[in-house]
Amino acid sequence: MPFVKVYIHFVFCTKNREPFLSSKELRQKVWQHIRENAIKKSIYIDFINGHKEHCHCLISLGTEQTMSNVMQLIKGESSFWINQQKLCEGKFQWQDEYFAVSVSESMLDKVREYIKNQEEHHKDKTFQEEYDKFMTRYGFQKFG
Repeated sequence: MPFVKVYIHFVFCTKNREPFLSSKELRQKVWQHIRENAIKKSIYIDFINGHKEHCHCLISLGTEQTMSNVMQLIKGESSFWINQQKLCEGKFQWQDEYFAVSVSESMLDKVREYIKNQEEHHKDKTFQEEYDKFMTRYGFQKFG
């Protein structure tokens, strides 16, 4: 049996970055549901949190898992559940796109702390500002 530790920091947004996840209580309910559903699908979520229009997940990929499959399972099921539970006004959707970056074991605690502090972090910084910083930090080119 292979032993694999591959940590990925995923960030994904609501459709059109609408602030559907407007309350802390609603966000906690959604994060808990995502975590519980992930367990059923053998997806290991190390840490999850986010803000009004986005979610951060630190996930350890299994040997048979791909990033796109994991995101499809998490985002698809949680959208369905949020709509089924009527937790938001209008139809809830996640954007198709997501951000993903690998995390070395030596950086895990720092990433966990960053994800944990989303409420505080977004008092001073919008998601767009955070996104631009990520893109610059990880050397992604901006297009368009």
